[in-house]
Amino acid sequence: MTTAVTADPSHVKAPSVETPNPDAPIKTTYSLEEIQQLLPHRYPFALVDRIIDYVPGEKAVGIKNVTFNEPQFQGHFPGRPIMPGVLIVEAMAQVGGIVLTQLPGVDGLCMFAGIDKVRFRRPVVPGDQLVMTVELLTVKRMRFGKMQARAEVDGAMVCEGTLMFSVVD
Repeated sequence: MTTAVTADPSHVKAPSVETPNPDAPIKTTYSLEEIQQLLPHRYPFALVDRIIDYVPGEKAVGIKNVTFNEPQFQGHFPGRPIMPGVLIVEAMAQVGGIVLTQLPGVDGLCMFAGIDKVRFRRPVVPGDQLVMTVELLTVKRMRFGKMQARAEVDGAMVCEGTLMFSVVD
């Protein structure tokens, strides 16, 4: 995961975590176009189609619709297409990037610093809808942090693990 975070509003237009009107509703969903305003990833590496639940500073739930025409399925595996595990982990990290890019005080490029205790429970194949929940666990000095991530298809766990990130200038 590489996520750009900047205080320069002309570079990345991230919605503010704080709302000027306390009665105004907090944005809890994001379309593909809004995700592209927050994350630098583009085809073929943009792996989040929609955010269906967002709690500022806490968690995000995103979906990825897995389709047969994605480039990885040409070689992984011919005759039996399976989404590579590293792309499932990357998709979860991109959902986490939605939380990270909107944290007050985080300024820089968010990158993977580590991946712990990741387990794959079942294959993800074309036609599946991957539902990924990523919760922010800790942030230290607005430079390092951990997220707990899990991915499900039809309510069944397909992947889970802890993702670490570092903010670089």
